[in-house]
Amino acid sequence: MKNPNILEKRIAKIKSDLLAIDEMHPGSVSTQYNVCGKAGCRCKDPKNPQKHGPYYQLSYVSKGKSTSRFIKAEFLQAVKKQTANYAKFKALSEDWKNLAADLVKLKMNLAVAKRKN
Repeated sequence: MKNPNILEKRIAKIKSDLLAIDEMHPGSVSTQYNVCGKAGCRCKDPKNPQKHGPYYQLSYVSKGKSTSRFIKAEFLQAVKKQTANYAKFKALSEDWKNLAADLVKLKMNLAVAKRKN
């Protein structure tokens, strides 16, 4: 049987890691290229078409609704960092949830075993 102190220490580490997370934003960033509707444009060239772009798009779900917006190149690195921070937040939260469930189960099992003795 595991030691509750080990699980509690792992949870404390997760809490500390969560506090260290900076700005965050849900979603993912993708690179988009576009073909316009102008006749004679470089993107319509029959021999060597060259799409417009790149454009950067942030897609995410907020309040159950899918949302996307374009991100200017100057903000791309900051937004990528924010989405990475959010992914880290979600992973740490999931770990905490699982460890907390394990800890509760372990404590109950230990209490039952202690009563039997």
